[in-house]
Amino acid sequence: MSFEDKVGVESEVGKGSEPSGDPGQLEEALRDFRLSVHAWSEAVYSRPRTVAEPARSRMWRPAAGWVLGCLLVVGGLSGGLYEQHQRQQTAKAAAERIVEQQRQVAQERARLEEEDLLAKIDRDVSREVPSAMEPLAQLMAGDEVQ
Repeated sequence: MSFEDKVGVESEVGKGSEPSGDPGQLEEALRDFRLSVHAWSEAVYSRPRTVAEPARSRMWRPAAGWVLGCLLVVGGLSGGLYEQHQRQQTAKAAAERIVEQQRQVAQERARLEEEDLLAKIDRDVSREVPSAMEPLAQLMAGDEVQ
């Protein structure tokens, strides 16, 4: 069966006329076909559609949360440990300064004691006059005063 026969059959069914090879009928059939296709496509395009969201893995969000949480905890701990280390270093430096000051004070005392001891020894050992002439030196000291 050819296309013209189908068009003729459809036109007979739709209008009740007999088949003919009239170009006007063919154009009318094609126009009707075109209109039905346009109506069908308009109906398909205008109907509401549901858009399927692509399946995405959302496992990265909890993992990212855990990672950021761990980074926050590690950062807090490392900051606390660093601060404690700095305090220990400061206390150690202060203790070393105190020990150094005490050592310097002890050295100064030792030096002063040594000088005092040497001065005492010098006074005890050295005399201005020999012991045999000491009574004469006392008499002379008495004359100078008068």
